[in-house]
Amino acid sequence: MAAGKVAPLGFLSDQETKVDLLNNEAIAKTIVRLIDETVDSAVTIGVHGDWGAGKSSVLEMVEKAFPDDGDVLCLKFSGWQFQGFEDAKIALIEGVVNGLIEKRSLTTKAADEVKRILKSVDWLKVAKKGGGLALTAFTGIPVLGLDDLVGSAIDHVKNFVTDKDAREAAIKSIEDFKKEKDDEAASKSVPTEIKEFREAYKELIKKAGIKRLVVLIDDLDRCLPQTAIETLEAIRLFVLWDKTAFIVGADEGMIEIAVRDHFKNLPEIDVGPNNSRESGQNYTRSYLEKLLQVPFRIPALGETETGIYVTLLLLGRALGEQSKEFEKLLALGRAALSKPWEGKGIDHDAIKTAVGDRFAEIVAALNLADRVSPVLAAGTKGNPRQIKRFLNALALRLAVAHERGFGNAIEQPHLAKVMLAEMFLHQTVFDHIATTAANSEDGICPEIALIEKVAAGGSTESAPANAEDGASEAANTVIDEWKTRPEVMRWAAVKPDLGAVSLKPYLFVIKDRKNYLGSAAPLPPKLAALLEKLLGGDMAAKSVLADVKDIALPEAVLLFDALRKKMREASNFEVRPVPMAGIAVLVEAHPPLQGRYVDILESLPPDRVGLWVASGHSFVTDAAPKARIEVLREKWKKATKNPLLKNELEPKKPARGGRGHGHV
Repeated sequence: MAAGKVAPLGFLSDQETKVDLLNNEAIAKTIVRLIDETVDSAVTIGVHGDWGAGKSSVLEMVEKAFPDDGDVLCLKFSGWQFQGFEDAKIALIEGVVNGLIEKRSLTTKAADEVKRILKSVDWLKVAKKGGGLALTAFTGIPVLGLDDLVGSAIDHVKNFVTDKDAREAAIKSIEDFKKEKDDEAASKSVPTEIKEFREAYKELIKKAGIKRLVVLIDDLDRCLPQTAIETLEAIRLFVLWDKTAFIVGADEGMIEIAVRDHFKNLPEIDVGPNNSRESGQNYTRSYLEKLLQVPFRIPALGETETGIYVTLLLLGRALGEQSKEFEKLLALGRAALSKPWEGKGIDHDAIKTAVGDRFAEIVAALNLADRVSPVLAAGTKGNPRQIKRFLNALALRLAVAHERGFGNAIEQPHLAKVMLAEMFLHQTVFDHIATTAANSEDGICPEIALIEKVAAGGSTESAPANAEDGASEAANTVIDEWKTRPEVMRWAAVKPDLGAVSLKPYLFVIKDRKNYLGSAAPLPPKLAALLEKLLGGDMAAKSVLADVKDIALPEAVLLFDALRKKMREASNFEVRPVPMAGIAVLVEAHPPLQGRYVDILESLPPDRVGLWVASGHSFVTDAAPKARIEVLREKWKKATKNPLLKNELEPKKPARGGRGHGHV
């Protein structure tokens, strides 16, 4: 469907959703059930998964299960809320207490208990400033003391207050404040204050009339290591307290990094059970497991699940997530997700029945979902956020193409397949596709037709009919390498085929990431360095022969195309053009390029070539290219007016008693 005809698919929000397209509601319901069944015990739950796996959406569903006026109070915090606070531990503790007071109007119903617990929170703040030792014992995390803060304040006054009397008065005021707070903190013991805090908290829970306090903490894996650890340590304060449940959404790997960053002297080898030796990584995992007693891990989507998810995303955008038609589709999707091992997506006939008269509105979206899902499943490793990023990028590029008036030059299915290659194939594979298409007159990469034929169950015994003989030999060698890459085969099987499609319009649309069409389209640094040597003359080119042999054939093709571009700039063929030295080295290192080498020789004006064409082709050893050179020699001999060249091109008679030898 052309960019000029199709409406953009629309932006797919990455915010947590209340509409469950991933069937993660099962995890949320299990968490809610666990909370209900352990109401008299403290519990800490971890919701784990990679960034973008759906952790926030699970927490959103859990929160939705507990209405504000119920007997379970749910408070939600983002780890980012505590980022930049002087102490994230205090911020979370105070946030939980204040949330409990505000949500249950306890200022009037439990004035004494509120006063007691707020006083305890204030003591924690003082203890934090008053030397740090109290809060260290309280949570296990060493902190800076008031001495550091006071010292900084006094230094500031000395440096910036110029009036002597004002300076002395300010310093005395700071020192008096420190003495007052030191006395206040010293007047209570840490165990006594912890006990009073817990008693005040229990009384507050009782007065609130709730059977369970549930605290949700999200985005902890996005925080700086110090904030993440301080937040986890604040949770320790509540772990053994009845009627309290903490649910933490975080990527385990990121939290383990935070633990190692905080405890910098962890041994590389730990002593495990029965004196076994374990890696230091097990210590960080044990730390997390100690705090989060019940782990739930959100699995990556498989190919079937990705197909269902993409279908629901696109159809929800087309129909509207609140529409009655989409509600029916959602039920179909959940039914299919309940048995993903069967490998069945949502049946198209069932979709048609569900949406009725609106089916025409979703045909394009449905076809797109069917095409891109297999590659998206593998390329994104089943990550919902990455899937949305691809679909949003596709919609954005289509919208830009539409606004720029590209019209029928851009077809949505073709652009989708090009973008799948751009984002999920190995860089050398896509570079070969894009560079070959950009450098060809018709914008076609011949290898695409070959690999699509293989993916469809065909063979690559011969190149496409419109391919040149020289190109076909190298193309078949590239295909041999591509056939070993499962991701390339998955991509090649995606419809529609691109083998006969000019890719130049699509390369223009995607040039926001890399420009393959401009004359200054960059080569990778390694290839750029080799190109410089190959263009440096005979000696420089020969010096990198070993390095050129080490690169893969697709990379060699990129270099060949770059050298061929330089050849097009040459105008004097009486002497050997400089790029030919590099081309010769490249072809010697990669024999499949022999046909392309002869292509260049055939493109030279036969009446303007010099003596150099008569020799220097000994690295051409394959029969077909050698035969083409013999035909060329005859052509040059007839066209040239240079007697020396004509003589050199004459077939050499065999020496008496010996055998003749070739010229190439």
